[in-house]
Amino acid sequence: MAGGAVVTVRLVRSFEHSNFKPVVFRAVDLDQTVQEFIQHVKHDIATRAGLPPPFRKYAYDTMKIIHQAHGAKTNDLVMSLNDDDKLILQDSQTLRAAGVANETELALFRKEDYGLFKANPQTVW
Repeated sequence: MAGGAVVTVRLVRSFEHSNFKPVVFRAVDLDQTVQEFIQHVKHDIATRAGLPPPFRKYAYDTMKIIHQAHGAKTNDLVMSLNDDDKLILQDSQTLRAAGVANETELALFRKEDYGLFKANPQTVW
């Protein structure tokens, strides 16, 4: 795709409280590595206007595909807890090799938080 892809990144601050913010990135180079894209997102959100401070400085370290254009959506509030082996992106892969395409929605979260929530998937209101 000329000009890069449009990718939505859901910044997940808390799984238990379903606390997340979607942020849209345009002109994303799908041939960059997952690690490069995570660094780009973290740098961008640190100074992005309108984003609450708790989301800007959080220790995000992992990305997972939530939804791809023309695919099925999960009924889970934040993201599906299934298919981690296929959907969690490996740092050294390119976005394209990891399955990211135009209009893909990704979650960016802290792996430790995800592991704790997956062990006890209770939401708090």
